[in-house]
Amino acid sequence: MSDKKAVILVSGGLDSATVLAMAIAEGYSCYTLGFDYGQRTHSELVAAKKISAQMGAVEHKVIKLDLSSIGGSALTDDDIEVPEHDDDAQGIPVTYVPARNTVFLSIALGWAEVLGANDIFIGVNAVDYSGYPDCRPDYIDAYEKMANLATKVGVEGGRLKIRTPLMHLTKGEIAQRGAELGVDYSLTVSCYQANERGEACGKCDSCYLRKEGFEQAGLPDPTRYVNH
Repeated sequence: MSDKKAVILVSGGLDSATVLAMAIAEGYSCYTLGFDYGQRTHSELVAAKKISAQMGAVEHKVIKLDLSSIGGSALTDDDIEVPEHDDDAQGIPVTYVPARNTVFLSIALGWAEVLGANDIFIGVNAVDYSGYPDCRPDYIDAYEKMANLATKVGVEGGRLKIRTPLMHLTKGEIAQRGAELGVDYSLTVSCYQANERGEACGKCDSCYLRKEGFEQAGLPDPTRYVNH
């Protein structure tokens, strides 16, 4: 096991599986972290556990939160429908979960301190990011600065890094990189409203971007769709 440790946020989807593979390729001992936060689909949690085990993570934790208690997103509020993909849609979509990455990164930061890990990997992307404000480079830079002000390791002269290796890649480039690293994308679940068997709707933004990514990369789409 490498002495170089990292905490990897793993949602069960294509992006986070690729990030995990990239961290492993860099020689990190990887500790994966998922969240049961009141989201519509729990099949992504099953996928995250399978991916972490299959790829050799040292440990996988699932933190239970209840962001559905504040709602405000189609992913955490059953009264808000998940929209179908629309090329002409503008603004921040209703699938944005308020403060989600801030909450997730804060818990990852705490675990990193406990483990003595200086790196936290997250699969945010500024190219195909669906308009989410907490996926932008400026946000990550600001969070990293805060993390080094707020932690024991930062105060004592160490440095914590928020690693975003997918930030400037297209979905096709992400899929291609993961394929080169041996990621089994058939294990992943990206759909915003996948059923309990992990079958995707094929209509939401996440399904659209995922399918487009495989097409761009010239790879077969291993996604299991409802009624297919």
